[in-house]
Amino acid sequence: MINFLNPSLEKPYILFQSLYQKALDHGQKGVEAISVSSFNKGANEVEARYVNLKYIDVNEWIFFSNYNSPKGQQFESHNQVSVLIYWESINTQIRMKAKISKTSSEFSDKHFQGRTKEKNALAISSNQSQVIGSFDEVTKNFNETLEVMTSETHRPDFWGGYSFIPYYFEFWQGHENRLNKRHVFKLQDDQWKEQLLQP
Repeated sequence: MINFLNPSLEKPYILFQSLYQKALDHGQKGVEAISVSSFNKGANEVEARYVNLKYIDVNEWIFFSNYNSPKGQQFESHNQVSVLIYWESINTQIRMKAKISKTSSEFSDKHFQGRTKEKNALAISSNQSQVIGSFDEVTKNFNETLEVMTSETHRPDFWGGYSFIPYYFEFWQGHENRLNKRHVFKLQDDQWKEQLLQP
């Protein structure tokens, strides 16, 4: 599930909320899963991965991760990302282009405090994406961290929120005979320019 904080009344956000509710009504699983693509400057490659979108606060779309992970380093060196959502239950694809940055420490702290002890133990104990000798290392680090955690355990500096602000939306809705509807919104001079595209 996605938490809508202070929902925006701008057209692309109203359309997104309508489609989101429709997907929920149709039993969409993993409705919060989004693919985020970033640019790896060192390797001159584009990389993509799924993350769980937790909040939309007005125009900020927020998820959480390890800041030292490869994607975290890529966001630091190149702050433009491409985001993709697909809801099979309503045959809808949503594309976004956005600028990404870290959320405030206060926001990350509040989210961390509301998570389960187990989720926070993994956030603390995992050196995300680093090579390991065996999976036993992961479970050992996790269990050792879980044992020493208390209600006073703080969020580590290397873990927190990312917020991206879209400047482009494309809502693709599939229909029979590939007569697909493509509805685009581009942010220009602080106004959303609305267009329809050929299938």
